[in-house]
Amino acid sequence: MFDMKRSELYLLISLDTLLDELNVTRAAQRLHISQPTLSGHLARLRELFQDPLLVPSETGRGMVPTERALALRAGLADALAKLRDAVAQPHEFDPQTSTRTFVVATNDSVFTILALDVMTEVMSYGNPELRMSVVPADDAGLVERMARREVDLFLGDIDKVPETLKARFLLSDDFVLAQRHGHPRGIGAPDLAEYCALHHVVVSARAEFSTPVDAVLEKLGVERNVVATVPSYNQVALVLSQTDGVASLPRQLLQRYAAFVDLIPLPFSIPSFRLAMAWHPRAQSDPAGIWIRDRFLEIGQRARTTSSDPVFPA
Repeated sequence: MFDMKRSELYLLISLDTLLDELNVTRAAQRLHISQPTLSGHLARLRELFQDPLLVPSETGRGMVPTERALALRAGLADALAKLRDAVAQPHEFDPQTSTRTFVVATNDSVFTILALDVMTEVMSYGNPELRMSVVPADDAGLVERMARREVDLFLGDIDKVPETLKARFLLSDDFVLAQRHGHPRGIGAPDLAEYCALHHVVVSARAEFSTPVDAVLEKLGVERNVVATVPSYNQVALVLSQTDGVASLPRQLLQRYAAFVDLIPLPFSIPSFRLAMAWHPRAQSDPAGIWIRDRFLEIGQRARTTSSDPVFPA
């Protein structure tokens, strides 16, 4: 049995990090200690808990938690987070002097629509210690990372927000067709047959030539001509600028590239989607968290206000 009287807090912090990384080398790097030191912590933890806790993986890569370790994981992370909250001193947030690093989990489309303007504002203060980092949102451990204050915000489809997080609606967006200025087809809205015959570029990290747009077309009994995929939404605009390809993407994203692409109505309906930001309940009263969330609320409000502006060529 683990004897709290004989334990030291650093051992529990080491265990929490080891259970997150399942790799001694990476965990040591996160804790800013040497690998032999962390191995010593693990040996001490095994003695205190009378359990191996982590054993080498059969694949030879990383480690696998024992049943005892799995039972400890959630409760340990929760207890350490509460301890951090207990010792944290509430204070007014000042972006001019803060040393805070904000971490936002999202994809590159939502980054362009929402987070780019917030990052611009963060950098405008000229404070080198006030920083913002954007990381991918497709992490199965996102909620746990948010509980440990490693991620401040999730930005994405409101229907994909985990139930355990608090959320706030930011804006709705719809899809339009984009093509380069001077496209040989002209700037008129295509009918469904012409749309399907065009050379379409889509976003896929796995070289898949079908997207939810194609599912909508399938219900209409038609199929479009998809000729290229790229792994990033923002790479689509580059492809369009150099080719006669077209793309059907969120309007607020494509408006960023209105200097060299035309935005044209689609010849069929696609349901709009709603973007939201989400945060862990433990960050609800954090002054810095409130400040960064207010920035996104302002950007969302600004986008909703300007979304009614005409974007289609005359």
